[in-house]
Amino acid sequence: MKRVLALHGSRLRAAGCSYDLRRVGRVRLIGAGKASVPMARAVASLLGARLESGVIVTSQRRTRIPNVEVIPAGHPIPTAASVRAAKRVLKDNSTLTASDLLIVVLSGGASSLLSLPEHGLTLDDKRRTTKLLLRSGATIAEINTVRKHLSAVKGGRLAEATPANILTLILSDVAGDDLAAIGSGPTVADPTTFKDAVGTLRRHGLWQRLPVRVRVYLVEGLGGWRPETPKPRSRIFQRTQHVIIGNNRTAIEAAGQAARSAGYDTIVLDQFLTGEACEAARWMAGWSRTIARGKLRRPVCVVAGGELTVTVTGRGLGGRAQEFALAAALALQGTSGIWAAAIGTDGRDGPTDAAGAMADGQTVARGRKRGANASAYLKRHDSYHFFKKAGGHITTGLTGTNVNDLYLMLIHPPQQKSK
Repeated sequence: MKRVLALHGSRLRAAGCSYDLRRVGRVRLIGAGKASVPMARAVASLLGARLESGVIVTSQRRTRIPNVEVIPAGHPIPTAASVRAAKRVLKDNSTLTASDLLIVVLSGGASSLLSLPEHGLTLDDKRRTTKLLLRSGATIAEINTVRKHLSAVKGGRLAEATPANILTLILSDVAGDDLAAIGSGPTVADPTTFKDAVGTLRRHGLWQRLPVRVRVYLVEGLGGWRPETPKPRSRIFQRTQHVIIGNNRTAIEAAGQAARSAGYDTIVLDQFLTGEACEAARWMAGWSRTIARGKLRRPVCVVAGGELTVTVTGRGLGGRAQEFALAAALALQGTSGIWAAAIGTDGRDGPTDAAGAMADGQTVARGRKRGANASAYLKRHDSYHFFKKAGGHITTGLTGTNVNDLYLMLIHPPQQKSK
């Protein structure tokens, strides 16, 4: 935040955006997401008394920020608190005028934390739909396409609800920093349509499993009986500005620098990893075994970032980072000198208390000694309980940020121990 936001006298600058606060009426702050508390604290600290008020919705415990109310709500499934927060935000911002400035701080997790079903839908409808999507293997962009078309606040609807000028500061958790996908783009024009939302649901075999009200609503949208989300040509977005303050690339470059400082030759992959976690783990493990067969003079660290998916078919507990580590454990079994690690940068992998896990060539054998068959646990997507038995969990607690995941392979020459 401090790299992109500055106050020079009465002029507020954010990257290429500039606002003369002498010509601004009220300055109000809203935010949602896993990183919204530290982001909001930075804005409040900078503006001081110039900030009239604010509301932040987060998954963290209640905390204090001057002139800002912090509301805890549900993630990754929206709760009644998510709905109350969204209603509060819309009501407050409807009182702003064209001379006012609304600063929005947005990060990953905002889609569930700030949630208001469209008229005719219920919170339970959205909860059931979200659960189906999260277990289907759909990408975050696909999930948010559906969310936007069931919401009264996402897909540009927040910007539509106020005449104020809007500055949105964004910590990106999506590939390519797609503004319309981050937090389901509450202040961004939505290029997707009801047709895209229905296509996503049909493609993942979810249409017949949806709540009836959701299907009816989407069909009405296809028929033009429900309003579409605001589109890129809308004049609404002539008064909105968006600034990316950080992303997955920021994290992997920092991880790469840390590895170099620790004595590793470091390979930082440019590719943002997507697809099934198991497949990505096998590919990175295989590549690491190839590197290990070379004549290494120094240890090597391969760093990648992204957001993998898990198509859940069993009743297991886990997340994409732990699934990656378990699949890598199977691909590395019997080897020495290679470690795989996967970490969710928010500190929570799926609905668990672990950020991720680490595995090596002996992880499968350790699990077997403790009564855990790695292949069976992977088949039912129960990576959390496997690492509970075998060891290897990475536990950080909530980090207050979210820029997707980090995936690392540590490769050491023979006879050299890991650092």
